[in-house]
Amino acid sequence: MKTLLTIIVGLAAAGLAQLCPAAPLDAYGRLPTIESASISPDGSMLALAATNGEQRRIVVEEFGTGKTIANLNAGGQKVRALQWAGKDHLIVTVSTTGLIMNVESSRTEWSVATDFNITKKTQRSLLSGLNLNDDHVHPDQDSLNVLYDVPEIRVIGGRPFAFAEGVSFVGNLGRLTLFKVDLDRDAATIESRAAQTSNAFVVDADGEPLAESEYDAPTSRRTLKLWRGHWQEVQSRSAPTERPEIMGLGRDGASLVVAYFENSHRVLREISQGGDPAGALLPIDDPDELIWDPASHKLIGTETLVGDEGRYQFFDPNDQKVWRAILAAYPDALVTLESNSDDRRKFVVRVDSPNDGPAYALIDLNTGKASWIGDEYQGLKTADIAMVRSISFRARDGLGLTGYLTLPRDRDPKKLPLVVLPHGGPAARDEPGFDWWSQALASRGYAVLRVNYRGSDGFGWDFQGAGFGQWGRRMQTDLSDGVRYLAGQGIVDTARVCIVGASYGGYAALAGAAFDPGVYRCAAAVSGPADLRHFVNWWSGREGRQGVASERYWLRYMGAFDSLGEVSPAEHADKVTIPVLLIHGKDDTVVPFEQSEMMADALRRAGRTVEFVALKGEDHWLSRGETRLQMLQAITTFLEKNNPP
Repeated sequence: MKTLLTIIVGLAAAGLAQLCPAAPLDAYGRLPTIESASISPDGSMLALAATNGEQRRIVVEEFGTGKTIANLNAGGQKVRALQWAGKDHLIVTVSTTGLIMNVESSRTEWSVATDFNITKKTQRSLLSGLNLNDDHVHPDQDSLNVLYDVPEIRVIGGRPFAFAEGVSFVGNLGRLTLFKVDLDRDAATIESRAAQTSNAFVVDADGEPLAESEYDAPTSRRTLKLWRGHWQEVQSRSAPTERPEIMGLGRDGASLVVAYFENSHRVLREISQGGDPAGALLPIDDPDELIWDPASHKLIGTETLVGDEGRYQFFDPNDQKVWRAILAAYPDALVTLESNSDDRRKFVVRVDSPNDGPAYALIDLNTGKASWIGDEYQGLKTADIAMVRSISFRARDGLGLTGYLTLPRDRDPKKLPLVVLPHGGPAARDEPGFDWWSQALASRGYAVLRVNYRGSDGFGWDFQGAGFGQWGRRMQTDLSDGVRYLAGQGIVDTARVCIVGASYGGYAALAGAAFDPGVYRCAAAVSGPADLRHFVNWWSGREGRQGVASERYWLRYMGAFDSLGEVSPAEHADKVTIPVLLIHGKDDTVVPFEQSEMMADALRRAGRTVEFVALKGEDHWLSRGETRLQMLQAITTFLEKNNPP
C-alpha cells in the first residue's frame, strides 16, 4: 500500500502462511517497521527509527525527496527517542537492562543518550565530554553515563545544548544531577546538583535552571523550589499518593506548569518566577499530553483522548485551524502529531486507519501536499486488518463500562471463540485503533475483547477510584461481565473463551483461572504478578527509603497488605482447573521473573497443568522483536491447542 521512502525492510513469511490465508504471525509480532519519526527544526530532514527483524537503524533523509543523508546502525539497542538539536545533531536515547558495577542499585532499565553529528558522521556518548572539577567527587566514581529521562534541548546563542538529568557522586552518594552539554564542542558540565530527595529539574528557554522538585516518601512531603539566584522553596505540600508533578514551561515560556490533584481532579497551574506560589489555574481539563513549541519551548496545546476520539486543543487559533485541516485530509482515521518543524509548516503525523492500519505521513503546508513515509507494520495489507468495534455495557453492579471488540475477517460474528485481553497498568486504558496483539489473535480466527475495567485511567477520578482495592474482585468480574454481554448478543460462544494478558493483564489472566471459575477454558499470563505480598515487598525494598511510596500505590489498588493472600493466584493454585501458560522476560525490572516461577511451582505442587516459557533478554515491555514473536507464537499455539478457533 504505502512504502518507506528509501528503507526496504522485508519480513520473512512464516510457515503458518501456508496454512492460513491471513498474514503470517511475524507480520504482527515483529517490531514495527517504523518505530518513530522526527523532523529537523528547519524542516529540511527527517529522522526515522526503522527495524529489520531484530536490528534497528536510524536513517536521516532529505525532506520530500527521500535522499539518504546519514545511516546509523543501532543494532539490537532499544531506541526510545529521537530528538533534533539544531540541524547538525540528532540525540538518540536507548535503554538497556542491568546492574552498574561498583554502584549499589537494583537491576533497572537504564537510559543512555548518544549525540549523532549529521554533518561529521560521528557519534559520541552525550556525557563523554564531562569535566567535573570538583574536589568532593571520587576520581574513579564521579558520575554515571545514564539518564533519568530524555534530555531537554535548548539553542543558546545560536548553538545547540542538551540538558540531561543523570547521576553524579558526592562522596559515595549518588545525586540527581543536571548536566549541561555543549554539543558543538562536546563539553559537559554540571549545571546543578539536587538534594538527596529530588526527582526532577526544569530549565527555562535560555537553559538556566528554573525549578527543582523534591519528594520525601516517608513524610509524604513534596517541595517545589524555584531558582531566584539560589534555590528557594516556594511550596511544600503533603502528598501521600497523588504527588504534584512539574511538567515544563508555561504559555509565556517563563512560568512553570505544575500538575496537582485537587478536589478529586487533576489540574494544571502556571507558577511565575515572582508571582503567587499557588499558581494560576490553566483552562485545560486533565489532558493526556502537553505540547510545547520546539523553538520557544512555550506550552502551545494539549492532547486528550475523549472516548474514542483524540482531541487536540491549541491556544493559538491559527494552530487549531491548521490541525483541523490536517484532520480533514484523513477522515475516519485516528491522527496523532509526532513531530513538526520550528515554524510549524512541516509535520509528521501518525495516521491510524480502521481499514489500513497505522502509517506515517508528511505534511508540507508550504506546498499544500501530503505524502506517505510508510506503514508502521510493512508486512500487513488491508486484507490483514480486522475490524474493531467500540462496545459499552454494564457491570453486574450497574457501573457503565466500555471497551473494544476485534472481530476476525470473513467470519459471521456469531458464536465465535473469544480471547479476553485485559490491558496492563492497571491505571492505563485501552484505546481505539490498531493493536498488534489483538490483530494477531483475530487473524487466527478469534474475537478479541479489550475492556476498560474499573480502575482504568482516562475516564475520570470516580471511575478510577472504583478500582481501588479491587484486584481479583470487581476489576476481575468486569471482564467476565463483558463476556456475558457478548454472549447475550450472540457474538461469542461462552464454552470457547480464554483469557490472555501482560503485566496487570497477566495477573488478571491468572486471577480469572483461580477466582472466576467456569468462565475460561484456558489462561495465558505474560509477566503477571502472582504472589502479591512478595511483589509489594519487592517494590518497597528495591527503592530503599522512598519505597514506601510504591507500597502506598500498590496497596491502594490491591487492598490491605494482610488481605493480599486472598487475591494472590499463587496461593490459590489448587482452585485452578484449566490449562495455564506462563511467559516471562528474564530482564523484567517491573514484575520480577520469580513471580512466574512462584506461580509455576504452586501449580505443579497442586498437580495442575502449566507451561512456562522464559524469554531470554526480554524486558517488561516486549521491546525485542525475536522474543516478542516468540511470545506470540507460544500463545497462539497454546490457544489453538486448548481453544481451537
